Amino acid sequence: MTRVSGASDLDGTLARLGQAVRARRVAHSVSQEALADLAGIDRSHMGKIERGERNVTFLNIVRIAVALNCKPSDLLSEAGL
Repeated sequence: MTRVSGASDLDGTLARLGQAVRARRVAHSVSQEALADLAGIDRSHMGKIERGERNVTFLNIVRIAVALNCKPSDLLSEAGL
């Protein structure tokens, strides 16, 4: 079992959220670096979010959603949450 930001992601929740962020980013033809810049998040941290290696804060979910021109609930729904 892999540790993720001090906790374990037993059901793949963080991985599903990361996949939803990546899918929406790719659909908008935005690079990971550009999305990180738009969201005000370090690029390496954005990569870890997309890989499901970071427990994403609510504020970062909101920042990512704004940068992708969607609602946070859209990302959560696409992740099956």
